[in-house]
Amino acid sequence: MSDAAMQTVGVIGAGRMGMPIIGHLARVGFRVLVNERDAARRDEVEARGATWSAELGELAAQAQAMLICVGFDREVRELMQAPDGLLDLAQPGAVIAILSTIQPRTVQELARQAEPRGLHVIDSTVCRGGEAADQGALLSFVGGPGDVVEKIRPVLSAYSSDVVHCGGVGTAQVAKAVNNLILWACLVADHEGLALAQRYGVDVEALRQALLISSATNSALAKWGTQTMAWAEDDMAIVAEMAADCGIALPQSGVVREICRALKPKRYRLEEYGI
Repeated sequence: MSDAAMQTVGVIGAGRMGMPIIGHLARVGFRVLVNERDAARRDEVEARGATWSAELGELAAQAQAMLICVGFDREVRELMQAPDGLLDLAQPGAVIAILSTIQPRTVQELARQAEPRGLHVIDSTVCRGGEAADQGALLSFVGGPGDVVEKIRPVLSAYSSDVVHCGGVGTAQVAKAVNNLILWACLVADHEGLALAQRYGVDVEALRQALLISSATNSALAKWGTQTMAWAEDDMAIVAEMAADCGIALPQSGVVREICRALKPKRYRLEEYGI
């Protein structure tokens, strides 16, 4: 065990990212309790070495650290703020890390509400996608007080090859939003560039391989044809709200958001792009 103070970890949400995280935590010796709405996932959760915890209160009563791995801002709020939510159920001293990609202000609000209860709410967003999650090689951005981050670092390191402390609570959400902003902008540029090359009769795959060793290289280009755009519009909506909150204009991001909306049903079928 990496840290005697963090022996039991609760994971809420056993989806595409949560499931491999569960396995990595169990593999390095943490006792892992899992709460997940979809009961059909119980067998896989238990096969990865974790304990199914149907009741949130049961998980919260035992876990020194809790990782929230649900999809949306409203789901995080419900888990935390509802009657018999984690703000009421978690034990004093527990660290609740929000891995979900949500608004920074939401995490900051939850942290303020948690403080009088003796709880620590931080954000710990993850990057690099599902394959990195499977390999235990995620990048974790962490926002919170330094001592709390160090306390939970062994937990995060179980599934992350890199853990970067960005600053105070909410800064991990900002870092993830910036990551996603650049990711989707690159994907749109890749799509337009390769579509242009195709129209001029260039061998698109040969060009892509060459671009990967040129100044145009980017992660989206390296993963061409394997990435999903399922979260692109939601990611860019968060960026737009953040920009409005702080009064900054991000005109390219607005364009990227609209293009992602149009591209999503077409994915990587260049012949349908219509350039």
